[in-house]
Amino acid sequence: MRWLLSIIMLSCAAILSAQEAVTEDLPSVRNKVYKGYYYFRTEDSDSTLMLVLNPITCFPDEVFKNKKQEQFYWRTVRDVKKALPYAKLIAATLIETYEYIETLPTKKEREDHLKRMEKEVFNQYKPELKRFSRRQARVLVKLIYRETNQSSYGIIKAFLGGFRATFWQAFGKLFSVNLKADWKPDTDPDDAMLERICTRIEQGTL
Repeated sequence: MRWLLSIIMLSCAAILSAQEAVTEDLPSVRNKVYKGYYYFRTEDSDSTLMLVLNPITCFPDEVFKNKKQEQFYWRTVRDVKKALPYAKLIAATLIETYEYIETLPTKKEREDHLKRMEKEVFNQYKPELKRFSRRQARVLVKLIYRETNQSSYGIIKAFLGGFRATFWQAFGKLFSVNLKADWKPDTDPDDAMLERICTRIEQGTL
């Protein structure tokens, strides 16, 4: 799973000017239930709070043709719950990573910094990511695209170069994982199911 760690390392390290240590906490996959609030003054000079809730997406109950399909669905739910925090961590820090290495004056300093990141993150996340199954790795690659709007291959290429991106793509395919996998929930039934599961997890309804 070294190729998987190469994706995670781009965003799991703390990319702050003070070179802080890598965080051990993964972000919550559940969104806040409200986006803001306002206070109003009533005629009696009392304060009234109004919360502005986030929109809620309602889905019909899942209908399964047989027991096997139902088991497949709940395995997918398990896999999404495991992979989604990592995908969100990547999305939350990808811009920080890019902005930080852009402040380094030379290409060598940028490359040295990314190598240090890779080593630190490999040591920290290796025990957890070694327990990812091939199926969970495929789900993670899909969710990375969902959260970042770019493929895992594109992320690796942008930070580590085309040669290493091509290497990890070939290596990933040995495990039936395509780093170039796209995200089409509007047309792909499997992506649509992943999107429904992600949305329900984020809303706290699953």
